[in-house]
Amino acid sequence: MEAFDTYQTPLSSRYASKEMAHLFSPANRFYTWRKLWLNLAVAEKELGLPITDEAIEQMKANLHLDPQQFEIAAVEEKKRRHDVMAHVHTFGQVAPAAAGIIHLGATSCYVTDNADLIFIREALTLLLAKLAVVIDRFASFAQQYRDLPTLGFTHFQPAQLTTVGKRATLWIQELLWDLRNIKRARDDLGFRGVKGTTGTQASFLTLFDGNHDKVEELDARVTELSGFGYAYPVSSQTYSRKIDVDVLAPLASFGATAHKLATDLRLLANLKEVEEPFESTQIGSSAMAYKRNPMRSERICSLARHLMTIQQNALGTASVQWFERTLDDSANRRITLPEAFLTADIVLTTLQNVSEGLVVYPKVIARRISQELPFMATENIIMAIVKSGGDRQEAHEKIRVLSHEAAHQVKHLGLENDLIERVRADPYFDPIKGQLDALLDPNSFVGRAPEQVDKFLANWVRPALSDKEFQVALGTAGKAELNV
Repeated sequence: MEAFDTYQTPLSSRYASKEMAHLFSPANRFYTWRKLWLNLAVAEKELGLPITDEAIEQMKANLHLDPQQFEIAAVEEKKRRHDVMAHVHTFGQVAPAAAGIIHLGATSCYVTDNADLIFIREALTLLLAKLAVVIDRFASFAQQYRDLPTLGFTHFQPAQLTTVGKRATLWIQELLWDLRNIKRARDDLGFRGVKGTTGTQASFLTLFDGNHDKVEELDARVTELSGFGYAYPVSSQTYSRKIDVDVLAPLASFGATAHKLATDLRLLANLKEVEEPFESTQIGSSAMAYKRNPMRSERICSLARHLMTIQQNALGTASVQWFERTLDDSANRRITLPEAFLTADIVLTTLQNVSEGLVVYPKVIARRISQELPFMATENIIMAIVKSGGDRQEAHEKIRVLSHEAAHQVKHLGLENDLIERVRADPYFDPIKGQLDALLDPNSFVGRAPEQVDKFLANWVRPALSDKEFQVALGTAGKAELNV
């Protein structure tokens, strides 16, 4: 019952994937700290510091914390008001041979900041895999409906026709940009390394008796052991909080993409043209039993708005770091970084779930086209009259009058658009009546939309997803299931 007596963030308790929730868990955080302390000790031993094999082996054997160690650490932190030193003490209890060399020469940010960089890199990798799958699913949707005409909207007013598949490519193109931006942020990510209390490496220079080469070797070796290709060349006590800005920017941008996409789906659901998945036992409204609310798309919009705002925290934090550091970043970042990645993770899972169950209603789409297409076809009718020997101005006036009569039927009487019936009934149009069906074929109004879909998928989507990393993700991805 304890879990129900205290607040839990719905990001982890209700929505997020197990992988992302575990990544930012206390168990993984403190395991990572211990791994960093081990990497430091190994590198220091390799470079000649008197660290015993027994110390290294005890550290290796106790990287994971059991419940008792969590309790010890909590007691120590309450006493010392310092989380890192509480865990240094706790680690030393289970690795006594290493107790005197754990954290040797380091400052707290050696574990806290380097661990955050590890978590950020892993989190970005998880997001990239999910984003690749989402792009793949929407690409299949675009291919399937590449040539299904649908009414286009500008200002949410009827415009020229497009196709269902072409509209989907607009979503996919933005998702591809998000894939590029998130991958770039991940691949650019460096390591803080071993820099000391103000970034000067003074403590390590003392440890190695003024040997600058060994200090540089230590930094490089710990970076290598931690799986990074490079360390930031300079730092203060922390890595620059500008890095957090650079990481959260593409996530915020993805939030905008997801919000626009989900909003389009919500509008299409209102039009009854396209709907997100709706399960047989799902309830749309507690009062109105007939309702089929687009709750998945609404959830995406809700969380995407949150995701878009999180970057503001990173900007604010980066802007107020005085000199070599201030601690007013700490509590903020404990919330900001996990929330950003958990939120992006949830949005992607929900997007995948939606993309795998979209339902298209061609007859509803065709009916809406039939209501608007006659007005759009008027110029084609005028051109056909001219080609058959008629006068352009006379044809224009005839169409103008009939169009206004048909509009009156639609707007004032609530009837169907009968413009074409009026054209068929007017003897003036006898020369082209045999062409009317062809002139009104919706497929003749979509321009190059189907070909654009084909080219876009072949030249942009498939190459982007051909990366080995994404191919692995696509090969192992199952269907996305939502907890609630």
